[in-house]
Amino acid sequence: MPRVAVITDSNSGITQQMGKDMGIEVVPMPFTIDDKTYYEDINLTREEFFQMMEDGKEILSSQPSPADLMKLWDNTLEKYDQIVYIPMSSGLSSSCQNARMIANDYNGKVFVVNNQRISVTQKRSVEDAIELAKNGYDAARIRDILHRDKMEASIYIMLDTLKYLKKGGRITPAAAAIGTLMRIKPVLQIKGERLDAFSKARTLSQGKTIMINALHHDIDTLFGGIDADNVFIYAVHAQVPKAFSVFSDEVRQAFPSYDIEEARLSLSICCHIGPGALAMGCVKKCPEVFGNS
Repeated sequence: MPRVAVITDSNSGITQQMGKDMGIEVVPMPFTIDDKTYYEDINLTREEFFQMMEDGKEILSSQPSPADLMKLWDNTLEKYDQIVYIPMSSGLSSSCQNARMIANDYNGKVFVVNNQRISVTQKRSVEDAIELAKNGYDAARIRDILHRDKMEASIYIMLDTLKYLKKGGRITPAAAAIGTLMRIKPVLQIKGERLDAFSKARTLSQGKTIMINALHHDIDTLFGGIDADNVFIYAVHAQVPKAFSVFSDEVRQAFPSYDIEEARLSLSICCHIGPGALAMGCVKKCPEVFGNS
């Protein structure tokens, strides 16, 4: 049975301490802030990140350097036979594609997973990979299982502000001004490769209802109406603990018989949408891990 290591990046929301507890390595995502490079959860805390954002500093997300990635892989392969590397979705960053190119030089020892996930759904892929490795699956089979299940997950995010979408060029200044004037709260969807507009809400309550209904639809339609024991539900936020406490309770009321996990959006997402966001996600449980059909 091959010794398989699982590695991910901090876009998964897995902190360095969580990674140690899980027995995996977590590649910290780099950010350029006022021409200085910071690494998530290394020399940049969430509190510092959001304070810099509030202060109006220029924040740009980046990706791990090939040299850093290769050094980590080389060190890992001194103890393991194979690596399963699970980066953020290729549709949201070139990080995944670059990792796949680098892996070509590792003679079939590094398998890069492009299952088009980020945040809590990426974290679930990591957790599944760890269990599959413990159960004797080799890296190639783990990658194939995660690729097979890539569309059986979704995330919905309700933004509190249009400021950062405008700043990143995702909407025009005029559209942002009109949206702000009308107090529109966009609801975005991450499913598969892209971060796309999903709906618009005029109130916080309406936005929550849109996300809850969307998750019910995904479970009933996309997942084939499977029972609650076969789905994970996630309640997520971007640095709004008070509003999130209320929201989390509402999610539990909407999905009373489901496993509900609370989490925070990774900084790479927050960089583009700003603080104050509330989000929900769902993932169909992996049959090889949980025995579901």
